[in-house]
Amino acid sequence: MLLGVAALLAGCASSTPPAGMQVVNGFDVKRYQGRWYEIARLDHWFERDMTDVSATYLPQSDGSVQVINRGLRGPSGQWKEAIGKALFTGPSDKASLKVSFFGPFYGGYHVVALDPNYRWALVVGEDRSYAWILAREKSLPRESLDAIVQRAQALGIDTQAFIWVTHTNTDPAHQP
Repeated sequence: MLLGVAALLAGCASSTPPAGMQVVNGFDVKRYQGRWYEIARLDHWFERDMTDVSATYLPQSDGSVQVINRGLRGPSGQWKEAIGKALFTGPSDKASLKVSFFGPFYGGYHVVALDPNYRWALVVGEDRSYAWILAREKSLPRESLDAIVQRAQALGIDTQAFIWVTHTNTDPAHQP
């Protein structure tokens, strides 16, 4: 969900969830706002070799959501950031958005599972090759993680291909 996601989204024409997947109803963007850590993802070139990946969601007065993705690029050791804009594709209580990091090109961002207390989320793109597990903390209890992975498997996501993201560095943009 980082930097090169802009390039991914440029190539995506659809902003609907994959067939057979339902997005979360009763979604509250104000509860979703703030910083989330990427726990796992499917591999794509735009995030390859990245660790310490996080996304911050900030609702805007026009109904859009500012998206700030950050992560540490392994080989270079440099922090990278991409700032985008998300728009709901329907009512704002349905967790189906389209996201753009440049111009008029949007890709899907669909929350298909969400902890009732907004502690973790399972997010997919337009198809099952784009999936992320996000959490408010840098790690999740094993029982929670196992349940999310089982949910993703049931939705047809190749969880064997998940990359488990490490969070061992301190992001200079988020130091106390």
